[in-house]
Amino acid sequence: MTSLAVLPKYEVIALKYATRHGARPDHFVGGDPHDVPMPMDYFIWVIRDGTRLLLVDTGFNQDMADKRNRTLLRRPIDALKLLGITEQDVTEIVITHLHNDHVGTFDEFAHAKFHLQDDEMDFATGRYMCCNGFRRAFEVDHVAGMIRLVYKDRVVFHKGDAEIAPGISLHQIGGHTAGLQVVRVHTARGWVVLASDASHYYEHFEKKRCFSLVYHLGDMMAGFERLLELAQSPKHVIPGHDPLVVQRYRPYSPDLAGIAMRLDQDPIAE
Repeated sequence: MTSLAVLPKYEVIALKYATRHGARPDHFVGGDPHDVPMPMDYFIWVIRDGTRLLLVDTGFNQDMADKRNRTLLRRPIDALKLLGITEQDVTEIVITHLHNDHVGTFDEFAHAKFHLQDDEMDFATGRYMCCNGFRRAFEVDHVAGMIRLVYKDRVVFHKGDAEIAPGISLHQIGGHTAGLQVVRVHTARGWVVLASDASHYYEHFEKKRCFSLVYHLGDMMAGFERLLELAQSPKHVIPGHDPLVVQRYRPYSPDLAGIAMRLDQDPIAE
């Protein structure tokens, strides 16, 4: 384990690439008495310093936006280009889980290896996919494509927690899916946790309320505590789909306001 004193301090950037309408009852197990709008944003995340570049999730393109009634604002690969990153630059990708909005453009990164949990591949290819409630967020072509990459030695499997680089580690939480993993990153402001769908919104982990698409409620509830254990503070937990991320963090540059947010810097608003 690398000493804390010499750990890299990474940039962590959230890139917003899509959005959709929604209402509060859509986003909580058991619904919600307040039937008011609660939109959902879609992000991919970049982790980098002077020597390493890591992409977390790959998002989706227009075909999936059309199929699932989302608004694509920019292709994920085009969002990366706003940071000067091309597909050739990306050689390492963490897939937090295999839902369509987190793995949908994997095939655009021909030089990358993909970090995935054993339990996620088992879940996406096993008996639970006989249940429409579990399989509806997966796309069979995405899952089959990831299987093909296994046969090309381009998938790195993990069984639970793993350090994949100095100052970057993966932690299996499950709940939303059987093998969902979050990413812990050392930054200038301390340990930031990219929660992905372990907590779609701040409200989920702050108020211990579960998102409506869930495989295991107990694991999701325990996951909220795990996020807080891993992060420097609750302010260091970054939910996977909350539009408040755009409001709370500084843009990477003035021309990227609302698109690229610096998660390695302290929030500017609550």
